[in-house]
Amino acid sequence: MGAWSARHRKTAVFGWLLFVVLAAVLGGVHGSTDVTESESMPGQVSRAAKILDQAGLKSPAGETVLVQSATRDADDPDFKAVVSQVVAAVDGTGKAAEVRSPYDTKAVSRDGHSVLVLLSLKGDQDQAVNDVQSVMDAVAGVQRQHPDLTVVELGDASSGKWIQDQFKDDFARAEWTAVPLALGILLIAFGALVAAVLPVVLALTAFVAAGGLVALSSGLLHTSNDASSVMLLVGLAVGVDYCLFYLRREREERAAGRDAATALTVAAATSGRAVLVSGVTVVVAMAGMFLTGIADFRAMAYATIVVVITAVLGSLTVLPALLSMLGDRVEKGRVPFLSKLRRPDAVRTGGRFWNAVLTPVLGRPLASTVLAGAVLLGLAAPLLTMHTANLTFQQQLPAGNELVAASQKIEAAFPGSPAPATVVIKATDISSPAMTAAIADLRNRALASGRMHGPVEVTVHADKNIATVDIPLDGTGNDAVSNAALKTLREDLVPATVLKVPGTEAPVTGRTAGSYDFNAKMTGSMPLVFGFVVAFAFLLMLTSFRSLAVALTAVVLNLLSVGAAYGVLTLVFQHGVGASLLGTAGVGAVESWVPLFLFVILFGLSMDYHVFVVSRIKEGRDRGLPTRAAIAHGIRSTAGVVTSAAVIMVAVFAVFGTLSMQAMKQMGVGLAVAVLIDATVIRAVLLPSVMSLLGERNWYLPRWLHWLPDLSHGESFPPVGAGRALQEQATAPADGPRHRRVEA
Repeated sequence: MGAWSARHRKTAVFGWLLFVVLAAVLGGVHGSTDVTESESMPGQVSRAAKILDQAGLKSPAGETVLVQSATRDADDPDFKAVVSQVVAAVDGTGKAAEVRSPYDTKAVSRDGHSVLVLLSLKGDQDQAVNDVQSVMDAVAGVQRQHPDLTVVELGDASSGKWIQDQFKDDFARAEWTAVPLALGILLIAFGALVAAVLPVVLALTAFVAAGGLVALSSGLLHTSNDASSVMLLVGLAVGVDYCLFYLRREREERAAGRDAATALTVAAATSGRAVLVSGVTVVVAMAGMFLTGIADFRAMAYATIVVVITAVLGSLTVLPALLSMLGDRVEKGRVPFLSKLRRPDAVRTGGRFWNAVLTPVLGRPLASTVLAGAVLLGLAAPLLTMHTANLTFQQQLPAGNELVAASQKIEAAFPGSPAPATVVIKATDISSPAMTAAIADLRNRALASGRMHGPVEVTVHADKNIATVDIPLDGTGNDAVSNAALKTLREDLVPATVLKVPGTEAPVTGRTAGSYDFNAKMTGSMPLVFGFVVAFAFLLMLTSFRSLAVALTAVVLNLLSVGAAYGVLTLVFQHGVGASLLGTAGVGAVESWVPLFLFVILFGLSMDYHVFVVSRIKEGRDRGLPTRAAIAHGIRSTAGVVTSAAVIMVAVFAVFGTLSMQAMKQMGVGLAVAVLIDATVIRAVLLPSVMSLLGERNWYLPRWLHWLPDLSHGESFPPVGAGRALQEQATAPADGPRHRRVEA
């Protein structure tokens, strides 16, 4: 691929540009089809959404307005006047489909100082999010007129609007922060502007093309906002890294004296092969997420796979073409100060720092293995206490947010009311006396259970033979109290009442139900996904390096890296240790999808460095170096590029750790910590020490596996400096001693 691109430079470059433009334009024209609610949630929640969708009943976006006084009760005439003013103000916007007075719904707190005005907005969820601002302005106007009272609004549309707006702002901030960061790090690594810009430009064009391809195919496999974030995150990090590996190897070969064509060929056959193996590993790891059966995971997996394949394609085709075009002009735009800092032999010897680290590691490999292993196991220890949950609205948003404050006030006055459980009842005759009595019995039993409370709202759609019953649960929404209440409702109350009527279906949905079902699905699918990813990564490494020890070492070291990342994640975000440094606080749980996502993405990305480093070690051994010397050569010669690549990845991931949504913070910090551990403790200490202990056993392949294909590049390159020697021979006098000296 590299040779073809170098020979057909214009075809490769302009073909790539045409591909990017076409993908982006066609994707933009087609638009994106997002995951629906019935797809995004498993279990009873999915079934409830399908029942409502099939009946054409779009769940209206519900909003709640809290009117609260510290001194007056709900029967006070002045208090009632404010409530009437809220109802009239909301009605006056023309955006509300229904506004219900608390004096009709009996939504009055136990202490009598708080009431809830319940309303629903017109249209579907998207329209409600667009229209809710006028309702929020109307409520805020009443609050300004009555500063002695609390008048605040919270609901599906208002929270959806905040998340939508914040998501756009965060996404833009991530783009504008991560790209300059990556460019700055590359500038330090290469000391030249052109060499630094190339990987960033190629990574961005790969991301743009992948975004168009994902949108274009979203009719077949729906996408999501999370998928777009993940695609940017992984696409930028992987795209830059792959180009960096390729470019650094080409520059290293040129600095060692090879001619331009040979340097490019060596880079293609070595780093290009490592990029290909690494890319396939990431794709295989991400494919494991399809086994969860959850639409959001399928969307994230598909988007990541597309962007990684696109980045690999760009690195193996257009990058060699550009390097062939530019030649040594890739070093243009050198920064004098940075150029002086870069030692000429740093690439070959690894520099002073990595020499200082590697010398004692190779000198005492057993002690180094035990010490590094103990550190990683210590970091992983908090994993034993990890609790996962679909984080509630209050947990997701930053502390001090207005909507969080409103939610806390409503929760204090009406525990559980912001997110009630909803029983969706589908019957042969919803208006029959038997069903009417069963619904009334369900309501009474719920209130008498001690785990649920009012107001219980019953909505009957007689023409559709469907009814919904909203029952507020005790607890915070995803704690043990809420889960126990949900279990009572699902397993005791619903079967004992409405399900006794023949031909009835009654799934229970809501935020608590969604969190519970999602966790159950995740817990059930994790062993399958983990087993799939580990098994295929092992097989891929075994096939790539034809070594049982290398494949086993890669899997074990990656598991240690992931375990340490899980431990740090639990310690910071669940227990709150050091959370204030990230502008957040411990929320008591890790977002449900984050551990599984981190596992598959980290297993793929960790192989990125592993393949690159081990390829260099094997390359040295294949050239005749003893295993110990090959290890030292491989680690030292890759130290600079692995450090640069890791710093870029950590910087990009850390940007996501600064975003507003708790799930994005957890994802960003988890990835950043794991990559940092992987590039330092794993690659600089554990890998060389373990390989030193194994010695020649590193390359052991049982006889019964000798049928495995040999995927090495299969080419032999002239020793570095051969080009100069041949030139000397051609120009030297034809005397024997001179001739013999050059040949020697």
